[in-house]
Amino acid sequence: MEHHEHHHDCHHHEHEVGKSKIEQALSKYNLNVSDEEVAQAVRKIIAEKVHENDNLDVKRFLFGSIELTTLKTTDSEESVLAFTERVNEFENAYPDLPHVATVCVYPCFASIVSQTLEVEGVEVACVSGSFPSSQALIEVKVAETALAVKDGATEIDIVMPVGKFLSGDYESVADDISELKQTCGNSVAMKVILETGDLKTAANIKKAAILSMYAGADYIKTSTGKEKVSATPEAAYVMCHAIREYYDETGIQIGFKPAGGINSPMDALIYYTIVKETLGDKWLTNKWFRLGTSRLANMLLSEIEGQEVKFF
Repeated sequence: MEHHEHHHDCHHHEHEVGKSKIEQALSKYNLNVSDEEVAQAVRKIIAEKVHENDNLDVKRFLFGSIELTTLKTTDSEESVLAFTERVNEFENAYPDLPHVATVCVYPCFASIVSQTLEVEGVEVACVSGSFPSSQALIEVKVAETALAVKDGATEIDIVMPVGKFLSGDYESVADDISELKQTCGNSVAMKVILETGDLKTAANIKKAAILSMYAGADYIKTSTGKEKVSATPEAAYVMCHAIREYYDETGIQIGFKPAGGINSPMDALIYYTIVKETLGDKWLTNKWFRLGTSRLANMLLSEIEGQEVKFF
């Protein structure tokens, strides 16, 4: 209870210091994060901990956490239909393996995926809100998101307005995110992509993570995969610490999704290990931990099967 009493104290002082609600929320967290310390911690985890997770059970788990993603300019109704059919066929081809966690597409394909998908428990994720730039009027973002949900999206991935964040306009960033969360409603999980490669510093990543969770994110995600720098272990480490602190402060569990540049099973194992070391087993389910990738599916499958498999 001490925490909560402390919060009430803060509110009494609100007028004296003139702090906005957002500044108050941010002030409860350690935002003074050093890039060098983060890099050191990540090096240590990679050197000392990853090898113990390098086994078939973890690889099977990782396969079941994949968000099988196609976000190409060349995607068409035919290609997305075929893509979804592979997920249906996988159930029969590999009955002993977990299915992927989601199929992730542009909103214009939400209805095709939701009508074609036959596998119980695979979510339909759509990137929305003028992905990947997030540069659109909020009315456009709301309309796109509402249409995706109407067409069967069960999860929505949006990009935090990075330009507004870098300008220090945290109120507008939070408003954008919370309005889109309202559009999703409680039954549709919303992931907020921080685009960590554009935020550059650990301190910025930490602040963006806290701000996104405070504003209504159900998950925080590293990257779109469309910028020069995508997911990094360092960004993941900072984001997982933010999730841990937010959980300790509020009791609200937020999911984590590294995405972009996950090119090998070893990359996935590193993210898994970072989650395990910072957040623990409570996050190691295919609900709370997701991997945004299309490349990884065949690679993991090949390692699990002990021979090259090109299924997807």
